[in-house]
Amino acid sequence: MRRFARRYGWRAYAVPLLTIATLLTLGDLALDEPAGTAVAGSTTAAPTPEPEDLPGIAAAPTTPAQGDAEPTGTPVATGPETYVEQGAGTVSVVDGGSAVYGTGPLRRFVVEVEDGIGVDGETFAQAVTATLGDPRSWGNGGRMSFQRVGAVEAAASQYEFKVTLVSPGSMERYCPGVGTGGYTSCRYGERAVINLARWATAVPDYQGDVATYRQYVVNHEVGHALGNGHQPCPGAGQVAPVMQQQTLGLEGCTKNAWPYP
Repeated sequence: MRRFARRYGWRAYAVPLLTIATLLTLGDLALDEPAGTAVAGSTTAAPTPEPEDLPGIAAAPTTPAQGDAEPTGTPVATGPETYVEQGAGTVSVVDGGSAVYGTGPLRRFVVEVEDGIGVDGETFAQAVTATLGDPRSWGNGGRMSFQRVGAVEAAASQYEFKVTLVSPGSMERYCPGVGTGGYTSCRYGERAVINLARWATAVPDYQGDVATYRQYVVNHEVGHALGNGHQPCPGAGQVAPVMQQQTLGLEGCTKNAWPYP
């Protein structure tokens, strides 16, 4: 060791000290490694993503769903139009808006159409808007006002309800557990769901008057969305309340599409 020291001088002491200092530094870095940092040669499990809502499926309603029960027989289609039995199962907002119709508390609504059913969305939206904007509808006498809003407002949830046109084969998807039988329409959650088959062909008691039935079904299902329940026929020969289940029969009343005819 003395010969080694005489030969290499100060380097004989410096090399061991530098080796020890290096080992201490590496150990200190290993202790200070941030938690969760991947080390070379190891694998870190990725966090489990939160499940997302399936597109197009109606959210569970905060109030009981409402709809007409499935008819006991097979009704005969009365309208001249044909329709798609099963659409894509997803819906798209019909973009665009309208003026405010009526006076009183504002009720904004979004119009949706199921994809793949071959219906012009704007034409359907205009029919819905014209019905709700009519003085005989729910806004009668300043009770409330209506305004259609578009995709931006829909994305921001700046609306009170939706009116959605859905094929018969998708009714159970948008009105689960209601029991429409693919025949009737319903209100489920924030949606007034209009059955495409009824929109195209109406019902036997309307005797081919599809235009009036369309006004009825919009007012009826939106009436549910506004908090109204079903009403019975008040008596033979009298005007049917719009909240009567006219789709299933008039029970002696005469047809009526309006809350305030």
